[in-house]
Amino acid sequence: MARIGYHCSHEQFPPSEMLRLAKAAEAAGFTAAMSSDHMAPWGEIQGHSGYAWSFLGAALQATRLPFGVITVPGWRYNVAVTAQAIATLAEMFPGRTWTALGSGEALNEHITGEAWPEKAERNAKLRECVDIIRALHRGETVTHRGRVTVVEAKLWSLPKTPPKLIGACVSEATAEWLGGWADGLLTTSAEPEQLRKVIDAFRRGGGEGKPLYLQVGLSWAPTEEQALREAHEQWRFLALGGEVNWVLRTPQEFDQASSHVRPEDMRKSLRVSSDLGQHRAWLQEYIDLGFEELQLHHVGKSQDPFIEAFGSKVLPGLG
Repeated sequence: MARIGYHCSHEQFPPSEMLRLAKAAEAAGFTAAMSSDHMAPWGEIQGHSGYAWSFLGAALQATRLPFGVITVPGWRYNVAVTAQAIATLAEMFPGRTWTALGSGEALNEHITGEAWPEKAERNAKLRECVDIIRALHRGETVTHRGRVTVVEAKLWSLPKTPPKLIGACVSEATAEWLGGWADGLLTTSAEPEQLRKVIDAFRRGGGEGKPLYLQVGLSWAPTEEQALREAHEQWRFLALGGEVNWVLRTPQEFDQASSHVRPEDMRKSLRVSSDLGQHRAWLQEYIDLGFEELQLHHVGKSQDPFIEAFGSKVLPGLG
């Protein structure tokens, strides 16, 4: 059975509210959860961006859910600090955490003042960081001078089993590249044909037999009009496409860039429907593709009705 998770959207809610919602999701029947590690929201209307690592410690203690997190090493945090954060959670909560590593967005990482390079260079930096994190998780003392610098770093509190490092991607090219080093794949929802290409690329690159995770962006409300309106109000930047989302630097820039996006455009980038049966069918398609964990991100602000409706009428029967 696939695990159906609740995506904790720090960009939209204060962490105290996010913790309450995570507990409500568990009570409603969700069997996993996930958090993204942001410094800023995508748009000003979202209005929040709590610190993911503090939240994760509280959420893992307050629930029995396994939690994933997507983060970017080597920019806001020295890579050794990222390795320490991952190891500490895994030691306290064995078997309940996974971490997805990505090449990042300027929105979060530009605050250090470093130049924001092209994708190939960001990937190269990420690959260096992965090797360092794994060495630290093996208990080694690491000194490394390259795209990132670590001098005589050692982790003194380690879990019995090294934590999984999942590779995050949206494109086929990146999926194939990370297939050789990642312990699994995290990608975002798209049409099944496109997702199949991403999965095939991951397996072709060395990911055969490794777990597949999917973050599902969706909008549900009692009426179609409300579902579409909330998707547009909260998440219209998703319709921009291309490389734009990785290079814009501030919520204000995202608001300006997405000002032309219409509500009807949201259907191209999110699963939008008031029909719970339709949402169940979409999710089953993803499970049939081989994803073992779906993290549902309802982009609207009305989270309690979503949790209740999906917990009682969508999750049961998914297989």
